[in-house]
Amino acid sequence: MTDLSASEVAALIDHTLLKPDATEAEIRKLCDEAREYGFASVCVNPSWVPLAAKLLKGSKSKVCTVVGFPLGATSTVAKACETQEALADGAKEIDMVINVGALKSGKRDEVENDVRVIAGVAHKAGAICKVIIETCLLSHAEKVLASQIAKTAGADFVKTSTGFSTGGATTEDVKLMRETVGLAMGVKASGGIRTLSDLRAMVAAGATRIGASAGVKIVQEARSGLAGSPPATDSPSKNSY
Repeated sequence: MTDLSASEVAALIDHTLLKPDATEAEIRKLCDEAREYGFASVCVNPSWVPLAAKLLKGSKSKVCTVVGFPLGATSTVAKACETQEALADGAKEIDMVINVGALKSGKRDEVENDVRVIAGVAHKAGAICKVIIETCLLSHAEKVLASQIAKTAGADFVKTSTGFSTGGATTEDVKLMRETVGLAMGVKASGGIRTLSDLRAMVAAGATRIGASAGVKIVQEARSGLAGSPPATDSPSKNSY
């Protein structure tokens, strides 16, 4: 994918800061960068949603937050309450983590209901729902099943990773997810995407949104015409969202 302009690259990126020790100054900088570069959204932890919504008011960049993050093991009721509060605070995009243990235990109905409830809460408020399936913890068959569940339950995107487990996005997983959900649903690649080449590889594999903390660097590469380092095909190191 060599034909993306710098502005098109920026519009693919959820500019992300989810580390637990993020400071207010860092969140403010993240939002300033989103305004400057035109990122699709900023992705922040729920406690920072009110500030991000205030700082991004009137801009093209939306506020995205995470629910049930990073483990996905909280109850559906807790996830729904977290979602409702985030939406009331100004979030427009919800990235929820599936109950990975339930999926691996064969509890499809439980996982599907979890997604369906959160997607419904988001849609009622005019927001979108992305479902993080945490690919690094799943087998091939489980990745397919999780993607199918996200689609059946009415989510808008299926997403690879939290960036806080044992690995992040790979082109193989993105391709598999795209093949599973078809063309009508979004696929978000996140975790370890640090260069323009990484982004291009993910887009070529089928991603329509990119979660990255290196968004500024990636857009600057696009502006300069540099390709960056080779595409990411292996799982990145832990906590490299």
